[in-house]
Amino acid sequence: MKTVYVIGHRNPDSDSVISATAYARLKQNLGQNEYIAARAGKISPQTEYIFSRFSVPVPEYIPDLIPKVKYYMSGECETVSTGTSLWNAMEKMEKNDTKVLPVVTKDGTYTALLHYNAFARNVVKILNPEKAAAVSTSISLVSETLSAQPITVSNEDNIFKCTILVAASCFDTFKEMLSLHPVENLIVLTGDRTDVQEYCINQKVRAVIITSGHTMDKKLRDLAEKNGVSVLISPYDTSATAMLIVYSSPVSSVADITIPPVNANDTLRKVRPLLQKSPGRCLPVVDDNNRLLGIISESDLLREANIEAVLVDHNELSQAVEGVDNYTIREVIDHHRLGNFCTRQPITFINKPVGATATIVTNLYRQNHVSIPKEIASLLLAGILSDTLILQSATTTEEDKETAEYLSNITNLDIKTLGQDVLTAASRLGGRNAAEIIHQDMKEYTEEGFNFTVSQIEVDTTDELLNRKDEFILELESERRSRKSLFCALMVTDITKLTSIMLISADLQFLQVFGFPKLDENVYILKDIVSRKKQLIPLLSEQIEKLATE
Repeated sequence: MKTVYVIGHRNPDSDSVISATAYARLKQNLGQNEYIAARAGKISPQTEYIFSRFSVPVPEYIPDLIPKVKYYMSGECETVSTGTSLWNAMEKMEKNDTKVLPVVTKDGTYTALLHYNAFARNVVKILNPEKAAAVSTSISLVSETLSAQPITVSNEDNIFKCTILVAASCFDTFKEMLSLHPVENLIVLTGDRTDVQEYCINQKVRAVIITSGHTMDKKLRDLAEKNGVSVLISPYDTSATAMLIVYSSPVSSVADITIPPVNANDTLRKVRPLLQKSPGRCLPVVDDNNRLLGIISESDLLREANIEAVLVDHNELSQAVEGVDNYTIREVIDHHRLGNFCTRQPITFINKPVGATATIVTNLYRQNHVSIPKEIASLLLAGILSDTLILQSATTTEEDKETAEYLSNITNLDIKTLGQDVLTAASRLGGRNAAEIIHQDMKEYTEEGFNFTVSQIEVDTTDELLNRKDEFILELESERRSRKSLFCALMVTDITKLTSIMLISADLQFLQVFGFPKLDENVYILKDIVSRKKQLIPLLSEQIEKLATE
């Protein structure tokens, strides 16, 4: 079954993580359990506060969606334990029409791979007529392979290298032949020859196998038990019994230990060349503890991946989790401007000019006549209030206000009180370095062929950040150079005064056309601007157009 990740943008803000969580829960409530909430970055202190306050687990962190083994492998596969007989393992391969069979321990740890090349090599060694056949096996494995009837057994699970002797000669010749072998590892095959049976038991061979279903005299049975000789009755004739004993070796002694497994998190780029050299073009897949998860084959790479995605709170691939463009994107739910987004097939695309994606998600619950669990309603309300600065941002619409009132009624939470709590949680800078704050809510844009980033943080006073200005400018400069961007900026919004300042590292040419009032070196005043999306980005776009036309 496919997994559909509902995921927000990189460096997610509260609205992004909350919307992913709530929309995945809506889908699950509609019976679509393949939808799983995820996040594409570290959560901010504000988001952590919200999820902790309402006791909701934070979504799974997915650092990237670069094609990996786990997204293409076909799932669980047949395995055999290390103690299974080769005969039973080969039967399983034939029954399931598989080219390879992983060998695992009792706890599922991968040890080796059985494939026809390894089987052929080992059987040829055993059947070499110029060498005495020595088969690693145990009495229990021989009995299992032959479907034999045990008469008496001794040390049945001990593995030993057995020699097979067929009592086909006259009795005197047979005794001479038996004397040439160490009896402790000798298995003798005989029919209903009482003399051979008795002699072998007295010599204390490892086992006597009576072929063609013949039985043993009870007196000899008691003697065998006394002497510690195992006696089995094979339903097959002597030639078939001898052949099957060759296949009674534990599969671990025949399987190929040189085939290394691949990890579920390995990239396809790494695995493709390994598959080309592997037996049957298949490789075992393990987790970080070397426990087997399944098999991946070259044919798996030709199929669609077992994951898809729903993007929330963004629609530009430059802001999306890396690698998502390799998969089917089922839906987009957003409230930002449209980027250069395209898909291979029609999708559900919901984009509304409201203050928060959480507003859209809330109303999707209402449209689908699905009741909102109280903890999810609390998250959604916090998401709306965080993205609209308690319904005071320029992006706030009547729909946001009505939706917030609806959620307030469901949760019995006061809008102003919760909003202040949420914004206060976002404004704490103590103990956090510049890189962490800048990357907390950073978005990347492209205009007129130029790329740039704008980060945003909300504070209850700009004093602390301005005192650390040099630290932030240095980090923005490092970010700009590494990305080769036109500029990198940090928008600092004062939630008490509903205005902002901007710290920026920029190309000198851009600063020459920059039209904002200057507060200090690399610091500009954004009077009455609190929305990055609706107010700042359009203004920056105008500045970039000026630069492009000069």
